This record gives sequence, structure tokens and C-alpha cells, in this order.
Amino acid sequence: MNAPAEAAVIRQHLIDPEICIRCNTCETMCPVGAITHDSRNYVVDASKCDWCNACISPCPTGSIDNVRTMPLVRAYSVDEQLTWDSLPAELTPEQLAEAGVAADAAPAPAATVGSPATAVAGEGTLNTAQYGATLPPWSAAHAYVNLYGPKSADKVVTATVVGNVRVTEVGKEYDTHHVMLDFGAMPFPVLEGQSIGIVPPGADAAGKPHHARQYSIASPRNGERPGYNNVSLTIKRVLEDHQGQPVRGVASNYMCDLQVGDKVQVIGPFGTSFLMPNHPKSHIVMICTGTGSAPMRAMTEWRRRLRASGKFEGGKLMLFFGARTKEELPYFGPLQNLPKDFIDINFAFSRTAGQPKRYVQDVMRERAADLAALLADPNAYFYVCGLKSMEEGVVLALRDVAQNAGLSWDGIGASLKKEGRLHLETY
Repeated sequence: MNAPAEAAVIRQHLIDPEICIRCNTCETMCPVGAITHDSRNYVVDASKCDWCNACISPCPTGSIDNVRTMPLVRAYSVDEQLTWDSLPAELTPEQLAEAGVAADAAPAPAATVGSPATAVAGEGTLNTAQYGATLPPWSAAHAYVNLYGPKSADKVVTATVVGNVRVTEVGKEYDTHHVMLDFGAMPFPVLEGQSIGIVPPGADAAGKPHHARQYSIASPRNGERPGYNNVSLTIKRVLEDHQGQPVRGVASNYMCDLQVGDKVQVIGPFGTSFLMPNHPKSHIVMICTGTGSAPMRAMTEWRRRLRASGKFEGGKLMLFFGARTKEELPYFGPLQNLPKDFIDINFAFSRTAGQPKRYVQDVMRERAADLAALLADPNAYFYVCGLKSMEEGVVLALRDVAQNAGLSWDGIGASLKKEGRLHLETY
């Protein structure tokens, strides 16, 4: 069926390292494990990519939407792509001809040429990507994206730090801050669930300028301070590794040490799907760990402000929030003060002395009756944000809740994706 390998021509899917913000969305969405990364680049393994395009629309920057027509024998390897600072140029017709590619050769996805891919991500486990929505809720506000990008200095915005406060108790392994940035007269419209990129100053060990790091916005659409052109971020820096050795992340350390008045280089905003519903009586279920609480804080605060205005009738708000201990849980104090008739809060702590380990999926199963009703309600939307390791457990818990309530998970799961009701943002 296919041409001999030495004469085959392929369409090779590539990621532009100049635009990519290393958000991990593509790797999360890829159902065949074709996308991987190191500390610098995200890349696509041509031998695994089957061109399902599951990664295209969720990419917040469009960096993944690149193709090169290549002779199979010259396909770019993963190791080669990891060294790139920019995409290689397209091969000219002359270069293709020199490689033995006929002018009328029809390119095929690399994984269809020769042997099939030998490794499939998630083999033997639940493929959560088949349930995660890439469309926003139907009533979500219009999101502006990529207003300011990384390719030229005039496309980077300078923001001023107007606040930096610690939001967890002091610990030797962690340090979490609430950082507020003001954009002055520069337009920077954002919605709850979107993110921005911070460009750390300086260069990496290879002398290359640092890439932007992505942070979810923790403030509602009208600003951390209502009516001002500002946003807030929830940033955690790790102080020690698992061996007790001191570590300092490039961007997180830089951000946590900022002082009021300092200037920060920002790109974005990013994100068109992890957005909250805006229609009356819509329900929101938020499931998060650690700094994955940032978009949940934004959504909660916007609903709180709408409630205070008396102009919006919101539905049920549920929050499942996990951390090792309550001391490591951002905003623990303020969360305790929210009215119980406004938000239903459920904590899960996995390292509380003298207590059994409890994770968000454990607490979700304890609230199965409430979650089952919401899964069956087309006006209920589910948001998951935090460490990648939580994602499968959360989706499995939702599946178990549905099945134990006599609901068809196949039907529910399909509708969650199709209707923009389940959003997964893990890293």
C-alpha cells in the first residue's frame, strides 16, 4: 500500500519553539503519546503521530499547527527537534527531488508509513483526553488571545508589580505567593480560566534567552482590584527537591521575589476553552490541587461579585481542593470565610499527621449523590486543574459516580466533551 521507505514522502507535524509557551496542553491531549518534551522544547515523534489532530485546536498559541513535507529517510528525529530554537525552513522542490521524491508524490502521515507505532500513551489506563472538552461552554464570554506574543520585543507588554503576598504558611519545601500585576494604559483583557506568559530576564545555561512560563490568572475579568487594568497570579516555588537539596526554579523564584514597583515582561493572554459559563443558574464544579486553584479562585470571585450585585442568579458552586496539608493550601483562610450557601467546599489533605491520606477523588466519591445529579444536568460544568497525576483519578471518580447512579458513562462522557462541560488543565 505504501511506497518503499526510501522513496516515501511524509507530512511531519512539528511544534514551533519560538511560539510555544510550554503549557503541556498538546501532550495532555495527544491520545497516542506522540508528543514529549524536555526542559526546553515540546516535540512530536513522527513514528507515533497519526494525524488525529486532537492537539491542534486546544493549543493556545497555534505553535503546534506546523507541517513539513519530508522524505521519510530525512524525517526530523525527536532528539533533533529538542535542540531547535526555531523551525527549519520548508524543503524546496529541488531539495525534495534530490532526495528522490517525485513532484507528484502524495505525502502521508509518518506513522502510516512502514511499521506502526510501538508505544501508545496510556495503554492499559483511562484515556482522559477523550472526555476533555476543547470547546468552551456555549454561554462563555468571548476570549481574546495572543494579543502580545513572544516573537518580537514590541509584542511584549511591561506590567508593574502592585502586590506580592504569601498565601500559604511558611514551609521549608514550598513558598506560594499571590502576585498582582498592573498593565497601566495597555489593553490586556482577560477572562477567568485564561493564562498569561511571564518572560524571565536573563539566559539559560546554554546562553539562550529564557522562554516564557505560563501562569493561570487568579483574578476575575474586571481585575483583582475591580475596575482596574490588573491581574493576579498564584505562584508556588519549590524550595527543596525530594532529596532535601535546595532548588530554585527560574520563573517561579523570580516572580516570588518581586517587589512592588518592579517591572515584568508579559505575553498573552492564552486560552479559549477553559472558560466559565455565563448563563443564569449554570452550575460549576471545580476540582484542583495546589496552584491549580488559580482559575477556580477567579471563577469563584466573579460569581461572588455577581451575587453581590444582585443582577445574576447563579447555580450551584462546588469546590474539591486538595493539598498535602492545610498549611500548603493557598487561600485556606479566605475560603473558610465564604458563605456556605454560596459555595460548597470540600478539602482533601494527603499528609495530615495522624490522619489517613485523602485525595480529591476520594472526597468526590463521598459526594457521589450530588455529583451524579450534576453530571446529568446539562447546565453543570466541570473544571480540573493541578498536577497531571490527579487527572486520571478524577475522571475515574466521575465515571464511577455516574455508573453507580445508573447513568450511562459512555453517553455522559461523550456529552461532557461535545458540550464543553468537562475541562482538563493539568501539568
